[in-house]
Formats: sequence, structure tokens, C-alpha cells
Amino acid sequence: MKKALVVCRTGMGSSMLLAIKIRSTIEKCKFPIELKHDLLSGVDAHRPDVVLVMKDLVEDFKEKPNIYVIGIKDIMDTNYIEQELRKYLISCGEITE
Repeated sequence: MKKALVVCRTGMGSSMLLAIKIRSTIEKCKFPIELKHDLLSGVDAHRPDVVLVMKDLVEDFKEKPNIYVIGIKDIMDTNYIEQELRKYLISCGEITE
């Protein structure tokens, strides 16, 4: 089971909506992911395997090479969310194609 974290600068607003969409995708696809939600400054405390953020925050993770980061451009694009989560899980051997 992989640990995922959804964050935004304040831990409200866009990341709350994004967490809802991601959680629904995880459940639909039965992905082995435990999802949590927090503000950007809480990332280190959670020690996630993957972080999901809006595209504009991806740059904030350049200094954290041990965290796989998925940048989301459109919160409503669940196909993209599913595709990126699937790509991540395949890359770490959690699922097969």
C-alpha cells in the first residue's frame, strides 16, 4: 500500500476538491493507495510516497527528489488522474499494466 498526500498552500480549497476526485478514482480503480490531505508545509511530517498537487506547485518539490510528484492541471479531469496514478503504481511495481 502506497501513501499519497494531496496538498495545497493552505490545505483548503483546491486540494480539498482534488482529494475528493482522487479518492473517487482510487476507489473506482481499487488502487493500493492510502490518501491523506494536508497543507504544503505538512509534507515532511506525512512522509508520503507520492504527492498530488496542482500544476503550479510542482516546482516546490524540486528539493525533494525522494517524493514522486504528480501535477494536476484540471481538477475535473479524472481520466488524467487515473492515468497518472496508474503510471506511478506501475513504476513502483505495485500493479502491472
